[in-house]
Amino acid sequence: MSAEKNDTPSIAGTADRSDTVSALERGILVLRCFSEDLPVLGHAEVARMTGIPRPTVNRLVATLLSMGMLKTSPTADRFMLGPGVVSLARVFLGSLDVRAAARPSMQALAEEVGASVYLAVRDGMEMVLIEACRPRSSMLSARLDVGSRAPIPNSALGRAYLSAMPEAQRAQLLDSMRLMRGTEWDSVASGMTRAVDEAKRLGYCLSLGEFHREINSVSVPLIGPGDEIMALNGGGAAFVFSEERLRTELAPRLHDIALTIARDIGGHVPVPKPPSR
Repeated sequence: MSAEKNDTPSIAGTADRSDTVSALERGILVLRCFSEDLPVLGHAEVARMTGIPRPTVNRLVATLLSMGMLKTSPTADRFMLGPGVVSLARVFLGSLDVRAAARPSMQALAEEVGASVYLAVRDGMEMVLIEACRPRSSMLSARLDVGSRAPIPNSALGRAYLSAMPEAQRAQLLDSMRLMRGTEWDSVASGMTRAVDEAKRLGYCLSLGEFHREINSVSVPLIGPGDEIMALNGGGAAFVFSEERLRTELAPRLHDIALTIARDIGGHVPVPKPPSR
């Protein structure tokens, strides 16, 4: 089973801002080209994916190689992420107390109901997993792990995140995603809008085969002590986790776990707002 491709980073989506360093932005765009589906890339591929001119890509890659952020691949003229990226990721993950607070409850739920349970934060136009718990044996799962990414519009994680954002910030992010996705936006926008509205009313939202085909999942939002938004997700094979089971069994359990995590880290869970009569 193949996952839907992540959004391709592009310099065209980067606005000119006087308070940013364009060379640094371009270097980060290069790093973001790499994914589980594309772990090894060459100069021409990076130039195509980012829209950065090839000579500039060559210089950026040389700099990132010298700093350990990239390393050469056994295949000639190709490269992959280097140990420098791993060390930064470890520092980031180690600073997240929420992982330690969340892991026991997440793993217990995974084992009890046979679901994959994830905790994610937003990174740019995607959600990135910061914790992943799976049952020791499962019939079918998305096989995501810490560091895996999910698109915001059609994953339950992304939809739950959107539901907890302030209106103005959400509108700004949706505008950016609309521009990035272009003609394919209409195919994901309607399902996303319904799910976000549902999350605001019920406290959870679904993705039924819309991110991974044959995988159904449900997510709830969680807000940390510094107002950082996270999303907690559970699900698995569609023939095991039907829409009804997600709504009646997993959604309440995820909500309870989110409340426990919020209590432990000093955060909170958004309160659903039923429609006014």
